[in-house]
Order: sequence, then C-alpha cells, then structure tokens
Amino acid sequence: MDTQRREDLTWEARRGRAWLDMQVVLDRLFLPLERILIDTAVEDGVGTILDVGCGTGSTTLAFAERLGPHDTCTGLDISDLLLSVARRRAAAKGAANARFIVGDAQRHRLPPQGFDAAASRFGVMFFDDPVAAFANIRSAVRPGGALTCVVWRGRGDNPFMTAAERAAGPLLGWSDQPDPDAPGQFAFADARRVERIVRAAGWGAVEISPLDVPCALPKADLDLYARRMGRVGLILPDLEEALREQVLAAVERGYAAFLLNGVATFDAACWMVRARAG
Repeated sequence: MDTQRREDLTWEARRGRAWLDMQVVLDRLFLPLERILIDTAVEDGVGTILDVGCGTGSTTLAFAERLGPHDTCTGLDISDLLLSVARRRAAAKGAANARFIVGDAQRHRLPPQGFDAAASRFGVMFFDDPVAAFANIRSAVRPGGALTCVVWRGRGDNPFMTAAERAAGPLLGWSDQPDPDAPGQFAFADARRVERIVRAAGWGAVEISPLDVPCALPKADLDLYARRMGRVGLILPDLEEALREQVLAAVERGYAAFLLNGVATFDAACWMVRARAG
C-alpha cells in the first residue's frame, strides 16, 4: 500500500474515532435539526425510510420510533465502526425496526424501489460523484417517494463551524482556500449547484429552502468539541506540545464570541433539500 493511501486511511480512521467519541455531544447538539428532519420526512403512507450517512444511528433510531414497530428505518453508512455503535444502541432500545447496512450510498447496490422515502442529516455532502450517489438513492425509492436532506450552507453562513479553523490557521500556515465543490461539510453551499445535482440524478419537484436552527453547546462540551472535531481537531495529535498549546489557546479565543454564561450558542445555517422520485 502506498504512503498516501496509508495516510488517507489513518485520517479517515481518526475522523471516525472522533465522531464515535463525540457521539453523545453531537447527538445533543444537533437534536433540533434531527427533529425538524423527522417532522418533514415522515408523511402519511411512509412505512420504510432509508437514512443516508446515519453514523452512530441517532436519526435512524428516531425515525424508527416515529414510524412505529411495524415500519422500518434502515441506516446506511460507510463506517463499520460507527454502525457497530448504532446496532448496540438499537439493541439497547429494543428497536427491532431499526436496521443498518455498511456501504457507500454512491455505489452500494440498494434494493430497487425498496423504500418509501430517503432522508439524511448531514450525510450527503461527501460523495466524489454526487450525481451518481443521488441517482443510486433514487433507484431505491419507489416512484413518488420523497427525498429529504438537511445539509450545511456556506462557510460564511456558519462562523461557529469555522471558528477553530480561522483562529488556528495563521499558527498552522493554512492559507489555502478550500475548493467549494470538493466533498466535505460545505460542499452543498451553493443551492443552485445542489438543485442541478439532484435533478441530474433523476429527482423531480426539487425544493431547496434556507433553514436556520438555534443550537447550544455547554462550555465543557465545547472544549471537547474543539479538541476532537473539524480540521483542527484532526491534526492536534500530530503537533508538538508547544504548538498544540498555542493552537488550543487560539481556538479558545476564537470561540469566546459565542460564549455567554458558560454556553456557546449559534445558528446552524443549513438548506432543507426536498425532492420526489420520478
């Protein structure tokens, strides 16, 4: 295996471990968005839902609970590590109607027209070929079935989400401007591009609307979040101690503007993406 490939795998393993370790914090942080997604996606006649990029299963379990014991929600994620936690959570809750599949939504062979609807909370911005991915998801949804996704808007719309990177960038020599269309958290910032992707994948009745949701993070959770998540969190373990302490101090200053009475508050600036399978 070549050096670059080994580095990529190490990077992804570290990212997955961070998401795993941060499960409780992230579930709590994004609970308001989860509720909005479920309220929007669960319609009359929906009995089977595909949850794309389900991670540790919070949204899958919430969908399963809303649907009831005779209907099912199937979580799909590329990480076996995260799905192992999702399965344990489902077993602990006795959620027999929550199921999980390891696979890449862009390439995994899904059952043709096997679901009434597909949904995702922050799980569809990472495909290297998003048209192919949304086409594959469409093939798994019955005609007329709905697609409901919550995705991030742009970096400029989400100053909290970029605070650590902005604060630490000068110390780390980061001067690059990320490709706005590259797979990643903000890949769907441009609503016109998102609509082109979804329509090219064969979905119709595409609607994209802004969604701004107040979120809160207690200081103790924020400190953990800053050390583990995002571009800064991923590289912290590789830094020499003196630089690491400088970076952490800069990040703390960067988040200070969001703190009041021990709680960081911010609006999650997102798009609600809705469409129908043809």
